[in-house]
Amino acid sequence: MNMEIEEAGSYEALPLLSLNHVSLLCRSVLHSMRFYEEVLGFVLIKRPSSFKFNGAWLYNYGIGIHLIENPDNDDFDTPMNESRPINPKDNHISFQCTDVSIVKKRLEDMAMRYVTALVDDEGNKVEQVFFHDPDGYMIELCNCENIPIVPISSCSFKSVSRGQSFKKATSKCGFMENVMMESLSMDMMNFAF
Repeated sequence: MNMEIEEAGSYEALPLLSLNHVSLLCRSVLHSMRFYEEVLGFVLIKRPSSFKFNGAWLYNYGIGIHLIENPDNDDFDTPMNESRPINPKDNHISFQCTDVSIVKKRLEDMAMRYVTALVDDEGNKVEQVFFHDPDGYMIELCNCENIPIVPISSCSFKSVSRGQSFKKATSKCGFMENVMMESLSMDMMNFAF
């Protein structure tokens, strides 16, 4: 049996530049537009006149938000006047900010519900604030730049023989990254050529 192994990292990256926009279905373009303008500081911009459906484009911080009105969409599982729990582990859009305390003050002034979380990675602390937009989409504002971006491929690990429990390696990477690297190395050793 002849098996060909292709490295996942051998593909050339696509010529992507950055995230351009996030498109969101909403019950009311006007209501959602106000939220993104007043709460997050986005600015209404011109959208193509060829669109024959109700919507709006907003822009700021190098990213666009495209709103598409669909008041009858079944994806809206919670009525607008009913509050649902704010779950930081739910799908969300995240924006970096320079001062989380200003964000919390603004949300409190607008009587908006939010939850906070604190991530501590080896002394690097990230404050997070989570809240919903008018259609229930989760928004996160954080100072995420406090945690450095470390590629998994640069993580080191201590190999252990089968039957032994995993021993945490001393590295810049966390427990799960080390488990992933060990699993990958074990899988590579198990290939039959």
